[in-house]
Amino acid sequence: MIQRFFLGVFLAIWGCTSVLPLSAADPVSTPDQSGAKPASESQDRITKPFHVTPGPMDGNIAFLTAKLLEKLHYLQQPFNEAVSIKFFDHYLEALDPQHVHFIQSDLSEFEHYRTNLNRLIKKEDDTRPSCEIFERFVQRLQQRVAYVTEMLKTENFTFDTDERITINRREMPYPKDIEEAKGLWRDRVRFEYLQEKLAKLDARKKAQTSKKSAVPSRTEGKPKSEAEEIVKTLTDRYHRTLRTFTDWDNEDVLQIYLTTLAHVYDPHSDYYNHVQLESFAIAMNLSLFGIGAELVSEDGYCKIRKLLPGPASKSKEIKENDRIIAVAQGAQPFVDVVDMSLTKAVQLIRGPKGTEVRLKIIPALADSAVKEVRLKRDEIKLDDQAAKAKIIELPNPTGAQTLRLGVIDLPSFYAQFDVGGKRELAGDGGVSAPKSTTADVLQLLKKLNQENVSGVILDLRHNGGGSLEEAIKLTGLFIKDGPVVQVRNYDGTVQPDDDTDPAIAYGGPLVVLTSKFSASASEIVAGALQDYGRALIVGDASTHGKGTVQSVNQLSAYLTRPNSPTNDPGALKLTIKKFYRPSGVSTQLKGVIPDIVLPSVFNDYKEIGEAALDNPLTNDVIKSAAYDRLNLVEPFLKDLRQHSVQRVAVEREYDYVREDIQQYKKLQADKTVSLNQTQRIKEKEQLEARQKSRENERKARKETPEKIYEISLKQAALPGLPPPVQKTNSASAKLSISSTNSELAELKFQPAETAAPGVVSEDSDEDKPPVVDASLIEAEHILVDYIGLLPKGDILTAGNKPDSNLDLNRKN
Repeated sequence: MIQRFFLGVFLAIWGCTSVLPLSAADPVSTPDQSGAKPASESQDRITKPFHVTPGPMDGNIAFLTAKLLEKLHYLQQPFNEAVSIKFFDHYLEALDPQHVHFIQSDLSEFEHYRTNLNRLIKKEDDTRPSCEIFERFVQRLQQRVAYVTEMLKTENFTFDTDERITINRREMPYPKDIEEAKGLWRDRVRFEYLQEKLAKLDARKKAQTSKKSAVPSRTEGKPKSEAEEIVKTLTDRYHRTLRTFTDWDNEDVLQIYLTTLAHVYDPHSDYYNHVQLESFAIAMNLSLFGIGAELVSEDGYCKIRKLLPGPASKSKEIKENDRIIAVAQGAQPFVDVVDMSLTKAVQLIRGPKGTEVRLKIIPALADSAVKEVRLKRDEIKLDDQAAKAKIIELPNPTGAQTLRLGVIDLPSFYAQFDVGGKRELAGDGGVSAPKSTTADVLQLLKKLNQENVSGVILDLRHNGGGSLEEAIKLTGLFIKDGPVVQVRNYDGTVQPDDDTDPAIAYGGPLVVLTSKFSASASEIVAGALQDYGRALIVGDASTHGKGTVQSVNQLSAYLTRPNSPTNDPGALKLTIKKFYRPSGVSTQLKGVIPDIVLPSVFNDYKEIGEAALDNPLTNDVIKSAAYDRLNLVEPFLKDLRQHSVQRVAVEREYDYVREDIQQYKKLQADKTVSLNQTQRIKEKEQLEARQKSRENERKARKETPEKIYEISLKQAALPGLPPPVQKTNSASAKLSISSTNSELAELKFQPAETAAPGVVSEDSDEDKPPVVDASLIEAEHILVDYIGLLPKGDILTAGNKPDSNLDLNRKN
């Protein structure tokens, strides 16, 4: 799943379910006006023994999950001792991925489970190991928080030695005893303390440069020293982490336990409890019931990150950066959500359409008192996640009238998804229904045709997959008919899935832009269009490499005992098929190799892609299907590659990409991080200087005459074009710009196109040039070349021969 590579943002508006009750063992405390929690509560979480026991249905759910994996999964792998061993090891990894909590004696104590989890689940419906191991994890976490809390009180933090520490310990052994674990905990705290100290140095530098005072912290009494602020920040962070896990109940434990079991079979099979299943459906539907606010967790608060059209924005009483400290359902009492896990807070805030939710909010302004806001939940459309387009208008290289290019940005293959029954997915989506990717893209293509674009780029770089049926239908917009994908069952039988509609929505020059983050349904589309010779594929060295099909199976359909919304057993998403391109080539592991490969840090980054995941299925090839190869790319490919290579060799943005590649390789070779403050400051200054140099170079570029028109689905239905995007500086006049590079956030380094944490410039945000999207710019240049190489007077069509009579505006 591609979301593993992106920073997650929880939506407060998700879902339309009844609110789950808090655990009876979790007393609710009321925050004061500042939202502060009683100190005694945090101390109790450290010292009070933590216990969790399986629920009455957990054994049945686990048994059913195991049987479905054995009977329905593509591998047809029995849940035997070999699977049990992997299951045990992976469960420890899931709880302690950095190998800093469990110690060798813990592993020895639980060793008897290692080869018996299959017997316990299949013969005894027994999930006690999940709770026992999780309890031990929480015990070690309590010890760590206690140790760190005391260390932060007494340690004199200095950073003037040549000490270096290893941050990523995934491949390293678990500590042999608690003393060795404390050494690892101490190293980590020192690293975090230095991070905070460097961040404060950067903040002061920024304040001095901009001649603005730093924003005072929301603390009572005299201002805290820098050391006191850092100690409080880290102490609060560790206590919030502890609270997150001590708030877990048997459902949370079962969720990770059974998902771990599913991942032993392959990385795309998952167990969803009812909460995760509803959120999954929301992501597919792009529509839900709620208040219309995106939430993030910040310093223990649920903070309003963004308001969407809906009740919250209509009320005029809620603003971005407001903090929610308590939630109530209608006339019921308030529940404190300060330091609550964001997932559980979201469950309290969301609910059915028309129901009332009351919020206690600390406004963003520091001098405002807590206020109460009443809202009625309503349907929210997630339009920013839907397909969108832009038109790039630029001078025609031939000297004729201006040339227009269309770009369609497709973030996922979404479709209507019902919570219930069985759904078949190419990636992480559902079945087609009223909400349709294909219908939206068709609307955008009609608009692009009306505006006489000479070529189209389909941008799938951030598309992690979705509905299999939508992928097939969308491919059919660009070809007359024929097989789009071949699907192989576990028994070897192969079924081609065809586009049966001969109508063509767009028959002109087509470029598909891909990346390492293009997965599953995206790979079906890119692979099919490449096999047909219908589109030119451009991008990273390969796509993600997910060539499997999943189905979502409601477990309630297999249980004999009745269930209700309060004991919904959830669902199992499991891999049931593999898909293959029309040519018979599987995209599994290897992905789709572009016709033109562009330089990218991700070409060398080994931790992105199917091969980086645990237990991926293998790659293979089957017999080709019968289809008409259009051969609309190959005759021009040599010239297109040559022109692209020549441009990329001298393009300044790709100089930056090549610099970032070398920087990444250097950092990859060194697995450690320095704890010397002087050295770290020097490294930051070098990074800042490099970033500043790039910003200055971009701002000094000559302005180019391109115009960019952004087209939403709503705008596509209106006549004419909206005003062009306002240029703010010369860099924004490039063919395209990208506002974020969020996929880089989890890399071990920050390429200069993405501001590193704490690195600031003397310029204000308004003075900085936008991030230039080098890949999209080059794709547009390639498309212009492609158009120029086509036979004069002919229109590139989706047939075997050029057809100048093709009506690009036909209805279908």
